[in-house]
Amino acid sequence: MRRNLLEINDLKTQEINFLLEEAEAFKEVLARPIKKLPTLRGKTILTLFYEPSTRTRMSFELAAKRMGADVSNIAVSASSIQKGENLKDTVRTLEAMGVDLIIIRHSQAGAPHLVAKTVKASVINAGDGTHEHPTQALLDLYTIKDKKKTFKGLKAAIVGDIAHSRVARSNIWAFTKMDMEVTLIAPPTLLPAEVEKLGLKPIKISYSLEEIIPKLDILYILRLQLERQKKGLFPSLQEYIKLYGVNPEKLRKSKRDLLIMHPGPMNIGVEITESVATSMQSAIEEQVHNGVAIRMALLNYLLGGKNEDPA
Repeated sequence: MRRNLLEINDLKTQEINFLLEEAEAFKEVLARPIKKLPTLRGKTILTLFYEPSTRTRMSFELAAKRMGADVSNIAVSASSIQKGENLKDTVRTLEAMGVDLIIIRHSQAGAPHLVAKTVKASVINAGDGTHEHPTQALLDLYTIKDKKKTFKGLKAAIVGDIAHSRVARSNIWAFTKMDMEVTLIAPPTLLPAEVEKLGLKPIKISYSLEEIIPKLDILYILRLQLERQKKGLFPSLQEYIKLYGVNPEKLRKSKRDLLIMHPGPMNIGVEITESVATSMQSAIEEQVHNGVAIRMALLNYLLGGKNEDPA
Protein backbone atom coordinates (compact mmCIF):
# COMPACT_ATOMS: atom_id res chain seq x y z
CA MET A 1 0.00 0.00 0.00
CA ARG A 2 1.15 3.54 -0.69
CA ARG A 3 -0.17 6.96 0.29
CA ASN A 4 0.39 9.05 -2.85
CA LEU A 5 0.84 8.89 -6.61
CA LEU A 6 3.06 11.78 -7.67
CA GLU A 7 5.04 10.26 -10.56
CA ILE A 8 4.47 7.16 -12.68
CA ASN A 9 8.00 6.01 -11.92
CA ASP A 10 7.07 5.78 -8.23
CA LEU A 11 5.06 2.67 -9.07
CA LYS A 12 6.75 -0.70 -9.26
CA THR A 13 5.92 -2.93 -12.22
CA GLN A 14 4.00 -5.25 -9.90
CA GLU A 15 1.88 -2.34 -8.67
CA ILE A 16 1.05 -1.29 -12.22
CA ASN A 17 0.00 -4.83 -13.12
CA PHE A 18 -2.12 -4.98 -9.97
CA LEU A 19 -3.86 -1.69 -10.82
CA LEU A 20 -4.54 -2.86 -14.38
CA GLU A 21 -6.13 -6.07 -13.07
CA GLU A 22 -8.21 -4.12 -10.56
CA ALA A 23 -9.32 -1.72 -13.29
CA GLU A 24 -10.65 -4.66 -15.28
CA ALA A 25 -12.87 -5.62 -12.36
CA PHE A 26 -14.09 -2.04 -11.92
CA LYS A 27 -14.78 -1.74 -15.65
CA GLU A 28 -17.21 -4.65 -15.31
CA VAL A 29 -19.00 -2.75 -12.54
CA LEU A 30 -19.28 0.30 -14.82
CA ALA A 31 -21.06 -1.84 -17.41
CA ARG A 32 -23.89 -2.66 -15.00
CA PRO A 33 -27.19 -0.78 -14.79
CA ILE A 34 -26.30 0.21 -11.20
CA LYS A 35 -22.72 1.46 -11.28
CA LYS A 36 -22.13 1.71 -7.55
CA LEU A 37 -19.84 0.14 -4.95
CA PRO A 38 -19.69 0.99 -1.22
CA THR A 39 -15.90 0.60 -1.17
CA LEU A 40 -14.99 4.17 -0.19
CA ARG A 41 -18.10 5.08 1.78
CA GLY A 42 -17.16 7.61 4.46
CA LYS A 43 -14.07 8.86 2.61
CA THR A 44 -13.82 12.49 1.47
CA ILE A 45 -12.02 13.26 -1.78
CA LEU A 46 -11.26 16.74 -3.04
CA THR A 47 -10.24 17.93 -6.51
CA LEU A 48 -8.08 21.07 -6.53
CA PHE A 49 -7.47 22.18 -10.12
CA TYR A 50 -5.47 25.34 -10.74
CA GLU A 51 -5.75 24.72 -14.49
CA PRO A 52 -8.85 24.05 -16.62
CA SER A 53 -9.78 20.42 -17.08
CA THR A 54 -12.80 18.47 -18.24
CA ARG A 55 -11.72 14.87 -18.83
CA THR A 56 -9.39 14.37 -15.88
CA ARG A 57 -11.46 16.16 -13.24
CA MET A 58 -14.75 14.59 -14.35
CA SER A 59 -13.13 11.15 -14.56
CA PHE A 60 -11.84 11.38 -10.99
CA GLU A 61 -15.17 12.72 -9.76
CA LEU A 62 -17.13 9.90 -11.38
CA ALA A 63 -14.66 7.30 -10.12
CA ALA A 64 -14.96 8.54 -6.54
CA LYS A 65 -18.75 8.77 -6.62
CA ARG A 66 -19.09 5.31 -8.17
CA MET A 67 -17.28 4.01 -5.08
CA GLY A 68 -19.42 5.86 -2.56
CA ALA A 69 -16.97 8.60 -1.56
CA ASP A 70 -17.99 12.18 -0.81
CA VAL A 71 -16.48 14.47 -3.46
CA SER A 72 -15.87 18.21 -3.37
CA ASN A 73 -14.49 20.35 -6.17
CA ILE A 74 -12.66 23.58 -5.40
CA ALA A 75 -13.28 26.34 -7.92
CA VAL A 76 -9.97 28.20 -7.72
CA SER A 77 -11.45 31.34 -9.30
CA ALA A 78 -13.98 31.61 -6.47
CA SER A 79 -11.80 30.61 -3.52
CA SER A 80 -9.46 32.30 -1.05
CA ILE A 81 -6.64 31.50 -3.44
CA GLN A 82 -7.69 34.62 -5.32
CA LYS A 83 -7.10 36.61 -2.14
CA GLY A 84 -3.46 35.61 -2.05
CA GLU A 85 -3.62 32.44 0.03
CA ASN A 86 -0.64 30.24 -0.81
CA LEU A 87 -0.77 26.55 -1.72
CA LYS A 88 0.46 25.31 1.66
CA ASP A 89 -2.16 27.28 3.58
CA THR A 90 -4.89 26.17 1.20
CA VAL A 91 -4.22 22.45 1.56
CA ARG A 92 -3.72 22.69 5.33
CA THR A 93 -7.13 24.34 5.62
CA LEU A 94 -8.74 21.69 3.46
CA GLU A 95 -7.15 18.85 5.41
CA ALA A 96 -8.42 20.37 8.64
CA MET A 97 -11.94 19.87 7.28
CA GLY A 98 -11.40 16.11 7.15
CA VAL A 99 -10.25 15.50 3.58
CA ASP A 100 -8.77 12.03 3.03
CA LEU A 101 -7.34 12.55 -0.46
CA ILE A 102 -6.45 15.59 -2.56
CA ILE A 103 -6.28 15.40 -6.35
CA ILE A 104 -4.31 18.39 -7.61
CA ARG A 105 -3.54 19.86 -11.02
CA HIS A 106 -1.16 22.80 -11.06
CA SER A 107 0.78 24.82 -13.62
CA GLN A 108 3.97 24.56 -11.55
CA ALA A 109 6.02 21.37 -11.78
CA GLY A 110 6.49 19.88 -8.33
CA ALA A 111 3.35 21.37 -6.76
CA PRO A 112 1.86 17.94 -5.88
CA HIS A 113 5.14 17.00 -4.17
CA LEU A 114 4.89 20.14 -2.04
CA VAL A 115 1.30 19.27 -1.11
CA ALA A 116 2.30 15.71 -0.19
CA LYS A 117 4.97 17.07 2.18
CA THR A 118 2.48 19.48 3.74
CA VAL A 119 -0.50 17.23 4.52
CA LYS A 120 -1.09 13.76 5.91
CA ALA A 121 -3.90 13.12 3.42
CA SER A 122 -3.18 11.12 0.29
CA VAL A 123 -2.25 13.12 -2.82
CA ILE A 124 -2.64 12.34 -6.51
CA ASN A 125 -0.87 14.33 -9.19
CA ALA A 126 -3.43 15.13 -11.89
CA GLY A 127 -0.84 17.03 -13.94
CA ASP A 128 1.89 19.44 -12.86
CA GLY A 129 3.28 21.87 -15.39
CA THR A 130 5.24 20.07 -18.10
CA HIS A 131 6.42 17.47 -15.59
CA GLU A 132 4.05 14.50 -15.26
CA HIS A 133 0.50 13.18 -15.61
CA PRO A 134 0.74 9.71 -14.05
CA THR A 135 -2.93 8.69 -14.18
CA GLN A 136 -3.04 9.43 -17.91
CA ALA A 137 -0.15 6.99 -18.31
CA LEU A 138 -2.03 4.37 -16.29
CA LEU A 139 -5.18 4.64 -18.37
CA ASP A 140 -3.07 4.51 -21.53
CA LEU A 141 -1.37 1.32 -20.33
CA TYR A 142 -4.75 -0.16 -19.51
CA THR A 143 -6.06 0.68 -22.98
CA ILE A 144 -3.00 -0.87 -24.64
CA LYS A 145 -3.25 -4.02 -22.50
CA ASP A 146 -6.95 -4.31 -23.32
CA LYS A 147 -6.26 -4.09 -27.05
CA LYS A 148 -2.89 -5.81 -27.42
CA LYS A 149 -3.02 -8.24 -24.46
CA THR A 150 0.71 -7.74 -23.81
CA PHE A 151 3.31 -4.99 -23.61
CA LYS A 152 6.55 -6.84 -24.28
CA GLY A 153 8.16 -5.89 -27.56
CA LEU A 154 5.44 -3.50 -28.71
CA LYS A 155 6.76 -0.62 -30.81
CA ALA A 156 5.23 2.70 -29.79
CA ALA A 157 5.84 6.20 -31.12
CA ILE A 158 4.88 9.44 -29.40
CA VAL A 159 4.52 12.24 -31.94
CA GLY A 160 4.21 15.99 -31.40
CA ASP A 161 5.22 18.57 -28.83
CA ILE A 162 7.32 16.35 -26.58
CA ALA A 163 9.12 19.27 -24.93
CA HIS A 164 6.01 20.77 -23.33
CA SER A 165 4.01 17.59 -22.71
CA ARG A 166 3.59 16.10 -19.24
CA VAL A 167 1.73 13.22 -20.89
CA ALA A 168 4.79 12.41 -23.00
CA ARG A 169 7.06 12.30 -19.97
CA SER A 170 4.78 10.01 -17.99
CA ASN A 171 4.23 7.71 -20.95
CA ILE A 172 7.94 7.44 -21.75
CA TRP A 173 8.51 6.16 -18.22
CA ALA A 174 5.42 3.94 -18.29
CA PHE A 175 6.01 2.42 -21.72
CA THR A 176 9.66 1.63 -21.08
CA LYS A 177 8.89 0.28 -17.61
CA MET A 178 6.52 -2.23 -19.26
CA ASP A 179 9.20 -3.28 -21.79
CA MET A 180 7.89 -1.45 -24.85
CA GLU A 181 10.13 0.12 -27.50
CA VAL A 182 9.62 3.89 -27.70
CA THR A 183 10.38 6.32 -30.51
CA LEU A 184 9.83 10.06 -30.17
CA ILE A 185 8.85 11.89 -33.35
CA ALA A 186 8.99 15.68 -33.42
CA PRO A 187 10.81 18.68 -34.89
CA PRO A 188 14.13 19.26 -33.06
CA THR A 189 12.69 22.41 -31.49
CA LEU A 190 9.92 20.39 -29.81
CA LEU A 191 12.23 17.85 -28.18
CA PRO A 192 13.54 18.50 -24.65
CA ALA A 193 17.24 18.58 -23.90
CA GLU A 194 18.79 15.20 -23.06
CA VAL A 195 15.53 13.46 -23.92
CA GLU A 196 17.42 10.22 -24.49
CA LYS A 197 17.90 9.94 -20.72
CA LEU A 198 14.18 9.67 -20.07
CA GLY A 199 12.75 6.21 -19.54
CA LEU A 200 14.14 2.98 -18.15
CA LYS A 201 15.60 1.79 -21.43
CA PRO A 202 17.06 3.57 -24.49
CA ILE A 203 14.55 5.48 -26.59
CA LYS A 204 14.85 6.45 -30.25
CA ILE A 205 14.45 9.83 -31.90
CA SER A 206 13.06 10.43 -35.38
CA TYR A 207 12.12 13.53 -37.34
CA SER A 208 10.08 11.63 -39.95
CA LEU A 209 6.58 10.37 -39.12
CA GLU A 210 6.05 8.66 -42.47
CA GLU A 211 9.29 6.71 -42.15
CA ILE A 212 8.37 5.24 -38.77
CA ILE A 213 4.64 4.51 -39.20
CA PRO A 214 5.01 1.11 -40.97
CA LYS A 215 6.97 -0.28 -37.99
CA LEU A 216 4.54 0.75 -35.26
CA ASP A 217 2.05 -1.08 -33.07
CA ILE A 218 0.99 2.11 -31.27
CA LEU A 219 0.91 5.70 -32.52
CA TYR A 220 0.40 8.13 -29.65
CA ILE A 221 -0.47 11.63 -30.90
CA LEU A 222 0.00 14.65 -28.66
CA ARG A 223 -2.07 17.81 -28.76
CA LEU A 224 -0.17 20.58 -30.48
CA GLN A 225 -0.15 23.47 -28.02
CA LEU A 226 -0.99 26.21 -30.49
CA GLU A 227 0.26 28.92 -28.16
CA ARG A 228 3.78 27.59 -28.80
CA GLN A 229 3.47 28.65 -32.44
CA LYS A 230 3.84 32.28 -31.34
CA LYS A 231 7.34 31.44 -30.10
CA GLY A 232 8.46 30.35 -33.56
CA LEU A 233 9.30 26.75 -32.59
CA PHE A 234 8.36 25.58 -36.09
CA PRO A 235 8.10 27.52 -39.37
CA SER A 236 4.31 27.51 -39.68
CA LEU A 237 1.22 25.60 -38.64
CA GLN A 238 0.83 24.39 -42.23
CA GLU A 239 4.39 23.03 -42.18
CA TYR A 240 3.70 21.15 -38.94
CA ILE A 241 0.47 19.65 -40.32
CA LYS A 242 2.28 18.55 -43.47
CA LEU A 243 5.11 16.79 -41.63
CA TYR A 244 3.55 15.63 -38.37
CA GLY A 245 -0.23 15.74 -38.73
CA VAL A 246 -1.75 12.26 -38.84
CA ASN A 247 -4.11 11.72 -41.76
CA PRO A 248 -5.34 8.71 -43.80
CA GLU A 249 -2.66 9.21 -46.42
CA LYS A 250 0.14 8.83 -43.86
CA LEU A 251 -1.53 5.71 -42.46
CA ARG A 252 -1.70 3.82 -45.75
CA LYS A 253 1.48 1.90 -44.98
CA SER A 254 0.64 1.23 -41.32
CA LYS A 255 -0.19 -2.14 -39.83
CA ARG A 256 -3.89 -2.97 -39.90
CA ASP A 257 -3.95 -3.33 -36.14
CA LEU A 258 -2.06 -0.09 -35.45
CA LEU A 259 -3.52 1.45 -32.30
CA ILE A 260 -4.01 5.23 -32.50
CA MET A 261 -4.19 7.14 -29.22
CA HIS A 262 -4.54 10.76 -28.11
CA PRO A 263 -4.89 12.19 -24.57
CA GLY A 264 -7.31 14.94 -25.63
CA PRO A 265 -8.46 17.52 -26.21
CA MET A 266 -7.76 17.19 -29.93
CA ASN A 267 -7.04 19.91 -32.47
CA ILE A 268 -8.98 18.34 -35.32
CA GLY A 269 -7.31 19.15 -38.61
CA VAL A 270 -3.97 19.93 -36.96
CA GLU A 271 -2.27 16.95 -35.28
CA ILE A 272 -5.06 14.57 -36.30
CA THR A 273 -7.89 14.50 -38.82
CA GLU A 274 -11.45 13.66 -37.83
CA SER A 275 -11.45 10.57 -40.04
CA VAL A 276 -8.40 9.19 -38.20
CA ALA A 277 -9.81 10.07 -34.78
CA THR A 278 -13.00 8.12 -35.50
CA SER A 279 -11.43 5.26 -37.46
CA MET A 280 -11.40 1.58 -36.50
CA GLN A 281 -7.75 1.96 -35.50
CA SER A 282 -8.54 4.70 -32.99
CA ALA A 283 -8.86 3.96 -29.27
CA ILE A 284 -9.38 7.59 -28.27
CA GLU A 285 -12.94 7.20 -26.97
CA GLU A 286 -11.93 4.04 -25.15
CA GLN A 287 -9.13 5.95 -23.41
CA VAL A 288 -11.74 8.31 -21.97
CA HIS A 289 -13.96 5.43 -20.91
CA ASN A 290 -11.08 3.49 -19.36
CA GLY A 291 -10.01 6.54 -17.37
CA VAL A 292 -12.84 6.06 -14.88
CA ALA A 293 -12.03 2.39 -14.24
CA ILE A 294 -8.30 2.91 -13.72
CA ARG A 295 -8.93 5.84 -11.40
CA MET A 296 -11.37 3.74 -9.40
CA ALA A 297 -8.61 1.15 -9.02
CA LEU A 298 -6.12 3.82 -7.93
CA LEU A 299 -8.46 5.44 -5.40
CA ASN A 300 -9.20 2.02 -3.97
CA TYR A 301 -5.47 1.28 -3.73
CA LEU A 302 -4.50 4.54 -2.02
CA LEU A 303 -7.38 4.72 0.41
CA GLY A 304 -7.23 1.07 1.45
CA GLY A 305 -10.68 0.07 0.30
CA LYS A 306 -11.70 -3.47 -0.52
CA ASN A 307 -13.16 -4.39 -3.90
CA GLU A 308 -16.41 -5.67 -2.47
CA ASP A 309 -19.20 -6.53 -4.87
CA PRO A 310 -22.55 -5.45 -3.36
CA ALA A 311 -24.30 -8.12 -5.38
